[in-house]
Amino acid sequence: MSAPRSRRPGLLPMILATIAAAIWVLPYAWMVVTSLKPLDEIAQDPTAPFPKHPQLGAYREVFELVPVWRYLLVSVAVAVAIGVLQLALALPAGYALAKLRFVGKKTAFALVVACLLVPAQVTFVSVFLMFSKLSLTNTFSALVLPFAASALGTFLVRQALLSVPDEIIEAARLDGASELTIIYRILAPLLRPTLVSVFLVSFVFHYSDYFWPLVMTTDDTVRTLPLGIALLKEPGSGVRWHVVMAGNVILSVPVLVLFAIAQKHLVRGVAGRA
Repeated sequence: MSAPRSRRPGLLPMILATIAAAIWVLPYAWMVVTSLKPLDEIAQDPTAPFPKHPQLGAYREVFELVPVWRYLLVSVAVAVAIGVLQLALALPAGYALAKLRFVGKKTAFALVVACLLVPAQVTFVSVFLMFSKLSLTNTFSALVLPFAASALGTFLVRQALLSVPDEIIEAARLDGASELTIIYRILAPLLRPTLVSVFLVSFVFHYSDYFWPLVMTTDDTVRTLPLGIALLKEPGSGVRWHVVMAGNVILSVPVLVLFAIAQKHLVRGVAGRA
């Protein structure tokens, strides 16, 4: 009787995965390399794979031109606040759509799915006018509250809860647990990979968002880092690409750190494992 063959990935999938990874990494690597080049070197050979005389002057210039730490703090605070609010609201909404019975349940779920098809740019005028009348423009609330509820987060939480046995909920109810206790203390840990994935998607989108902060802010009070990096492009004097690339490298660091920390949960969420 022959021994069972070990399941190892074939050579072709590994090659294809390596090529795909290179395609994703090369733009970022080019950005880092460009940030280390002097401006005259970029003008002479912008596609050179390595800088002849690497230097960190562009990074020092970024910190001199814009208040990076303040912009970064605002961007992270906005993205974290939105992500936490979306999870806090998506859990009870997804629970209601997946586990409760009520009139209009199918209609409510259809509306959630329909919201996924509506881009934010369609509603920004009405939302801006509402916040303007409430004198909330150029405030932290104006950057966070319009995105507190997430149709995508509700949809993903609902789909994940469909695989959770009803017996767990019934047992919790027999033990006297309230609905909020069931949602946040019993079901939330079971959905950790899904919740981490939802938070990461939300964080990356709103951390790097340029459009909405541009609409809702008029000064440095709550200006985010993407807006600050855009200021590095000086009109009329030509773009100093090494400074712009250095700014974008700084902008991307928190996202890379977050993905490195949450990589295990993200992979489990994509694979559909609890």
